[in-house]
Amino acid sequence: MKILAVGAHPDDVEFGCAPILIQEVRNGHEARILVTSQGEAASAGTSEERAQEARDAARIMGAAIQFLELGGDCHIQHNPANAMTMAREIRRFKPDVILAPHLGENQHPDHAAVGKIVRDGARLARYGGLRDLEELPPHQITSLYYYAITQVIVTSPELIVDVTAARDAWKSAIQCHKTQMKTRNYPDLVLSRARTMGAAIGVEYAVGLWLNDPVRVASLADLRLSSRYF
Repeated sequence: MKILAVGAHPDDVEFGCAPILIQEVRNGHEARILVTSQGEAASAGTSEERAQEARDAARIMGAAIQFLELGGDCHIQHNPANAMTMAREIRRFKPDVILAPHLGENQHPDHAAVGKIVRDGARLARYGGLRDLEELPPHQITSLYYYAITQVIVTSPELIVDVTAARDAWKSAIQCHKTQMKTRNYPDLVLSRARTMGAAIGVEYAVGLWLNDPVRVASLADLRLSSRYF
């Protein structure tokens, strides 16, 4: 399986879905992180520092990392041009699963914008008649999921992933972003939220995901785990 995790800023993936990537890489799957800015508008840290922090964190996660220009930090817009750019990257990497920022617009505007760009780009990547993308063959992903970054999403996640086994590596990846620790204790913030999520399903740490599409199963027997198992 090939997994593409997209973040608007250099630390979004680390705060939101890094333990999922860590566990999937450990299971033999391939992960790539796509960051659509270098966090140049941040209150702390230069763009060069923040990009290097993201590279250091990616090494801990076992994932490749790439930076994509979509207008710059605080200037990312959900529009057809950016969706086409995203579709091109999806065709290049050919992921099975994509993780993108939640579409809720209650914190940094780049988060929701990038989530919508990924949603639209995944759709455009499958269309064979787009002349803008004719240099690459069409690609259809299997699943698109949304992750929360640091904000609290009002709706409950539809999937909750036990990430207890990845806790230590996850914390190390977050701590790579030393410039951001000057403004807030992000390891404590993120891991506290994960402990609360874990309590909901009877494990130590967990991360929630929201669905873009319904999950299809052939039998109810395919659903072997639920929160009622604890």
